[in-house]
Amino acid sequence: MSQRRWNVLPALPPGRLASVSGFPPIVAQLLFNRGLGGAADLDSFLCADARLCGDPELLPAMPQAVARLYRALLSGEKIAVYGDFDTDGVTATALMVEGLSRLKADVVPYIPHRLTEGYGLKPAALEGLYNQGVSLVVSVDCGISGLAAVRRAKRLGLDIIITDHHVPPETLPAALAIVDPKLPGSSYSFADLSGAGVALKLLQALLRTVGREEETSGLLDLVALGTVADMVPLVGENRYLVKEGLKQLNGAPRLGLRELLARSGAGPGEIDSERISWVLAPRLNAAGRLDHAMASYNLLTTVRAEEAQTIAGWLEEKNAERQALTAKALAVAREQVVARGLQPVLFAGDADFPAGICGLVASRLAEEFYRPAVVVRIGDQLSSGSCRSIPEFNIVDALTRCGHLFTHFGGHAQAAGFGILTRRLDTLAQSLLETAGAQLAGLDLRPTIDIDVEVRLSELGGNVFPMIQRMAPFGQGNPLPVFLSRRVEVLERRLLGSKGEHLRLKVKQAGTVWDAIAFGMGAEAAKAHSLLDIVYNLEVDRWNGAERLRLNVLDFAPSV
Repeated sequence: MSQRRWNVLPALPPGRLASVSGFPPIVAQLLFNRGLGGAADLDSFLCADARLCGDPELLPAMPQAVARLYRALLSGEKIAVYGDFDTDGVTATALMVEGLSRLKADVVPYIPHRLTEGYGLKPAALEGLYNQGVSLVVSVDCGISGLAAVRRAKRLGLDIIITDHHVPPETLPAALAIVDPKLPGSSYSFADLSGAGVALKLLQALLRTVGREEETSGLLDLVALGTVADMVPLVGENRYLVKEGLKQLNGAPRLGLRELLARSGAGPGEIDSERISWVLAPRLNAAGRLDHAMASYNLLTTVRAEEAQTIAGWLEEKNAERQALTAKALAVAREQVVARGLQPVLFAGDADFPAGICGLVASRLAEEFYRPAVVVRIGDQLSSGSCRSIPEFNIVDALTRCGHLFTHFGGHAQAAGFGILTRRLDTLAQSLLETAGAQLAGLDLRPTIDIDVEVRLSELGGNVFPMIQRMAPFGQGNPLPVFLSRRVEVLERRLLGSKGEHLRLKVKQAGTVWDAIAFGMGAEAAKAHSLLDIVYNLEVDRWNGAERLRLNVLDFAPSV
């Protein structure tokens, strides 16, 4: 039997049918599940056009930020764009530098080294930029927690504009301007922009002052990459930004991305949000995890074919290295977790864990054991950790409860990171265990699959799939539709993959036959016999230039 809970969402009430008339019943149910009822809601969601965009001037401190940038442009000051080393930070850095360059700014990028500098604004880095003649720093996708760094910058006479999308701490840095839609009192209409999205809004406001706001449309490919990679909700304004960005990525991808896609076996016209999540983002992230993220920045901005080929090949190698290191560290971490027994929070740590893969290992542990997970690279005096959580437990709130233990920390409800004195690790573990033990007590801690609707296989033909595609892009907040079909007959089954890790099926229900694939479920092949209840997505299988629909099986159980 399945180890996951199947939660079939409530059926569309009969009284709501009129509001979604014109759609097949399955599609009407999908729209209802996403909170869409009125004609206006449906129209804006399905069109996903510029009406979803907010006015950038409504973001906090936007007038101050624009005024200071405009003054820097007029006086020819040297500006630094200070980013983060993940895909969101790298794309935000690239688009801000490109946007300012179009205004003839003297601008340089700066992305800290994950292993030697760490996340966020650093006093030493800002001092180095000041010594290079920089008088204004614009942070992207970071900075909201940079209290000490901004204090140091002010003493130097270095102005800081922070653009960020993370939840702000109680005490804010004394920056010249902080542009963050999550700041208390923000009147901006949408709080869930990515770091790249917030950077775009600053550029829009700045270019509006010179009548060139429309030029930011050419940067939406970068925004789409950052938005999908950072797993912010693909609702509201993000739907428009990603939809338009995907058009650019498929129509005329940047030179470096074209090379990266070619090495991964994909090409222009095949890029969707899933391809970003599983193909592009891991490769772009590999640079910052194992070396320096400037390589990914250079890939996104190069106009030289030879450089694009060289960097894309290097990133492919780094991604393979990242996969091998993750597998090795995961084996060690899993052994530690099993030896301790299943606790409310899973802890694993080792001096040999590469800092750049701790988050990946924590994510795998949280997924396998369905518990919050903390994975630490243990140093002699200082250690760094990454946390991944489950919906039932807000990890950044838990870290905040013991915030005095850290040298720095931050993140989201489901993902966070921290730095800590090594001697405090035991105290941290005890505090988190107490918090999680109290909050998770009595809960059925199994992963849940939310199922949109139960259907018969025969109902999935006709125009159902094309209409479902109108709901794209899919991602956080707008997941791929999930279907349940019961008493499906298994006609064929066979293992795929070098180690038989995947399961390929041919299934039948009342005369309707579908091909199906169950990724990572090869070990369950013996259970895939006779009649099954299956939970799945619909997907396009591309092979040898041909396309056909198939079922992507997420879970199955013997029919009762």
